[in-house]
Amino acid sequence: MGAEQAWVLAAIPAGVFLVLALFGRALPRGGDYLGIAAIASSFVLFFVVLADFLDTPGKIGPVVNDIEWSSIGETFTLRMGIFIDPITIVMFGVITTVALMVNIFSLGYMKGEPRYFWFYAVLQLFAASMLLLVMADNLLLLYISWELVGVCSFLLIGFYWEKRSATEAAKKAFVTTRIGDVGLLIGIILLWKEGGTFNIQELIHLAEEGHFSQPYLFTALAFIFLGCMGKSAQVPFHVWLPDAMEGPTPVSALIHAATMVVAGVYLTARLLPMFEVADGMLLAVTIVGLVTALLTGFIALAQTDIKKVLAYSTVGQLGFMFVALGAGEPAVAMFHLMTHAFFKALLFLGAGSVIIGTHHNQEMDRLGGLWKKMPITGTTFLIGSLALAGVPPLAGFWSKDEIFVVLEHKWGAWAVILLGISAVTTAFYTTRLFIRTFMGRPADPHVYEHTRETPPVMTGPLVFLAFLAVTSGFVVFQDVGKALGFPGGITEFIFLPEHGPHVYKLKWGFAAASVAMAVTGIFAAAWMYWGNDLRRSTALANWQPRLYDMLRSKFYFDELYQGMIDRGVLGFSYIVSWFDRYVVNDTGVDGSAQITGFTGGVLKYIQTGRVPNYAMAVALGVIGLALAGLAVRG
Repeated sequence: MGAEQAWVLAAIPAGVFLVLALFGRALPRGGDYLGIAAIASSFVLFFVVLADFLDTPGKIGPVVNDIEWSSIGETFTLRMGIFIDPITIVMFGVITTVALMVNIFSLGYMKGEPRYFWFYAVLQLFAASMLLLVMADNLLLLYISWELVGVCSFLLIGFYWEKRSATEAAKKAFVTTRIGDVGLLIGIILLWKEGGTFNIQELIHLAEEGHFSQPYLFTALAFIFLGCMGKSAQVPFHVWLPDAMEGPTPVSALIHAATMVVAGVYLTARLLPMFEVADGMLLAVTIVGLVTALLTGFIALAQTDIKKVLAYSTVGQLGFMFVALGAGEPAVAMFHLMTHAFFKALLFLGAGSVIIGTHHNQEMDRLGGLWKKMPITGTTFLIGSLALAGVPPLAGFWSKDEIFVVLEHKWGAWAVILLGISAVTTAFYTTRLFIRTFMGRPADPHVYEHTRETPPVMTGPLVFLAFLAVTSGFVVFQDVGKALGFPGGITEFIFLPEHGPHVYKLKWGFAAASVAMAVTGIFAAAWMYWGNDLRRSTALANWQPRLYDMLRSKFYFDELYQGMIDRGVLGFSYIVSWFDRYVVNDTGVDGSAQITGFTGGVLKYIQTGRVPNYAMAVALGVIGLALAGLAVRG
């Protein structure tokens, strides 16, 4: 097996999904071992594909394998296939690694849950769909898998469908992402209409050759980017992701932190050569990323649900990735995507461990001091928190530092300052989250007394992901990359052809600034919350209550959308309903029937049954027609 057979990575979990969906209820333990075996097979085969890929000439691929799917005469031919390049390889590594850890962790987290087999079945379908998405060589296959991961997300957010909040969250995610998906579909159709192909590489070539006019290309890519914004929860489509935390926590780690939500980042990185050709698109991508990173960073400061803090953190870090793409650097964006996947999956699974260990408590107001009770969870959570805050030498530091470097090179100081503010808030709310959960005085002695460390089946994945959160950032260095068999560091593995590879060199000025931002946020949060003492934070909230309420209410985005629905959508629906009721139904349908009935009722009185009367009527009719004819002729 080689890179040309990489489709097997998706085929295995897809096959297991069918088995579990049809027979899972009858299998011992719901067939969870089949699910783990499937994703473990894909994880092992990833290394086989990687080894084969690195043996290709030049060690940068790509590897293509496609077939003719259908044709209509000689005018239309549709080919389907896979495209394996360094971006795909990175996504393979992230998806299979995190999915395997989540499947193992779920053995403990989901134990005893109803519909246990269905949970594992949908996890396999998601893994298959996500792997297919990142290896699709054309936009049509990509869109199909794009929708499949959305369906899996909907099913898993609403897994506890008995809870109204879970069903509402699932519907909210479905509707919000559908808006973006419609844009994506329109963009795909526009590119196909002008380019005559769905093949991504052919479309990129056409764009670079000037086949599309600038307004046309900008419009098509703007629609496609709308889909990327929806799937990656960028402002103003970010509202669905925090509510999606209603799903089981392992789902949050896999789908809503490490994989599905980065699909928009992946697609933008895949099409980045086209974005570079379209004037203004990179600036638009940068602005969306900056606004998202800033807003969600502030919102996270005032949240008390540990999963929602992590959710807003995820949205903000996705903004960092889009900023890197807006700077025209797919390698840096994919680098941060990879490191973030590992430490954010670690943090989400750590939150899940806290929830199980404390018997389903996830509000900071009831936690505190848990490090003594949960030493493995607390230690690994600290590692993930420091990586998220950007503390060296953990993974998050290297990838964030590179984002600041490329951002300053592309857009200058103003963009660096805005993103720097977001970096400080990230360090602040991450430290606040750790202190209020694991340190200081327990907020609820009853919860504290009954807290226990989770079993090894849950702490094992935490330790493995913590190892990756420490070490994965070193792949930026040339020597580390070569030692692992790559051509060099990640910036020598992923690059745009016109830019070429470049060797990473640490810029001490930016590194010092990055450290200063992380330290500022950490010390500010420690001063505010040390010992789980809330007097300073309460005084600050009382000093500016409106500002605090605005942050707690998430800048009132939900209220704004609800108002738009109530006054806009429902108002328009009322007008349509009124028109349908009174104009179409009462006037158009019932009205014509009533007129016919009324006319018949009147005319029945002139029906005498006598032939002379009818003859007289015929004669009068003939005379009338004759007079009318004469009048017309003049």
